[in-house]
Amino acid sequence: MEKEQYQKLEQYVTPKPPYLKNVAKAFVVGGLICLIGQAVSLFYMVFFNFTEATVGNPTVATMVFFSMILTGIGLYKRIGQFAGAGSAVPVTGFGNAVISAAIEHRSEGFVLGVGSNLFKLAGSVVLFGVVSAFFVALIKYILVTLGVVSW
Repeated sequence: MEKEQYQKLEQYVTPKPPYLKNVAKAFVVGGLICLIGQAVSLFYMVFFNFTEATVGNPTVATMVFFSMILTGIGLYKRIGQFAGAGSAVPVTGFGNAVISAAIEHRSEGFVLGVGSNLFKLAGSVVLFGVVSAFFVALIKYILVTLGVVSW
């Protein structure tokens, strides 16, 4: 069989992915995660007197903690299989990535397994997040110093 014939056969046999259905599921689940995050923010503002300017950090920490708990009991994996990027793109996906690597290597021991593999998947996210935050802050500093913008 020639290469072109094989490619045509492969295209004919391979089922078409349901793009619209996948996008809708990702949108709904991602939206629900954001709705829960907004509820957590409002909880902190009402019961702990945080302001809109200060509520971000505890909200992010709480959402990451929730995703780590759900990953530990095996529920976040099912959510991810259903929603795809809808569960991976929000900050909860970061918590899932961190704890998944730790759970996967727990049989190797606490230090060599969990400790050394904890940031295996999420280490690049942390690295590039810190580096990009540095450059954004540097650009902001330069623009404010030159008087182009004021904050």
